[in-house]
Amino acid sequence: MTQPVSETALKRLRAVAKVKVFPDASRIIPKRTLLQAVRRSDILFCLLHDKIDRAVVTANPQLRLIAAQSITPSNIDVAAATEQRIPVTVTAPITTEATADLNFGLMLAVARRILEGDRAVRAGKFPGGQSAYLMGSYVWGKTIGLIGGGGLIGKAVARRAHGFSMRVLYWTPRRKSESEERESGLTYMSLHSPLNAQTRHQIGARELRLMKKTAFLINTARGAIVDETALVRALQNKAIAGAGLDVFEHEPKVDKRLKAMANAVLTPHLGSATPEVREAMAKIVVDNILAFLEGRKLPNCVNPQVFAL
Repeated sequence: MTQPVSETALKRLRAVAKVKVFPDASRIIPKRTLLQAVRRSDILFCLLHDKIDRAVVTANPQLRLIAAQSITPSNIDVAAATEQRIPVTVTAPITTEATADLNFGLMLAVARRILEGDRAVRAGKFPGGQSAYLMGSYVWGKTIGLIGGGGLIGKAVARRAHGFSMRVLYWTPRRKSESEERESGLTYMSLHSPLNAQTRHQIGARELRLMKKTAFLINTARGAIVDETALVRALQNKAIAGAGLDVFEHEPKVDKRLKAMANAVLTPHLGSATPEVREAMAKIVVDNILAFLEGRKLPNCVNPQVFAL
């Protein structure tokens, strides 16, 4: 197990297996440590941020299962696992509401300059209750545009936006039905997209130029959807007003220029970081592992063809 998860999940696993856990939840397991652990394990319980590449997949010919605590296997070399006849399992899409909460939190933080205000108070600066020193922007009554916004997270953000009397625009490759648009209060226009070859750098220099100078970019989907170099330039040149980012193109590395910007609010991929969600996700991973050990059909297998090889 590449990082600690809920005690409930650990207890269930320890009842059927010897469990080795990388104990430091504050950092991603080093590659060398991961490889050493995989060589001594039958099953790998990994998290979204772990890079399970070909080297990891092939490190142990006796590796029997890769069970990921993530909704998609975007950081796993599924092709390599399939070649090795190793099933890969994921979790159900249960991070919707938690990620939508964080999305709205980032929007409010960057628009109202909350982090800058916090740092000012901690530094002993208090310019006064009606000072123009930290003037922010309204969120109430503004327009929010959701790219890939017809999905679960996009619609959850839309529900929150209606509470702020926002006009909600969305775009997705396949337009929703009129009844769905009406139910969710969405208006179709030509960053909750899945990360794939088509959506990498979906938001680049051209798209950023199309945004208003008063606009804020919020990304709680996947980092590489945004061309981070183009975003840095747009923020430096004040082409847009700010950004709230929970994901980064090269995470865990974060561009040092972003770290230096007062108009960027940065969080370390906290979208699903609530006890309730993480408990539920770990439960699903354990369900997958127990189903595998008991010879039952895997409920969340992304490469079921391995069983026919």
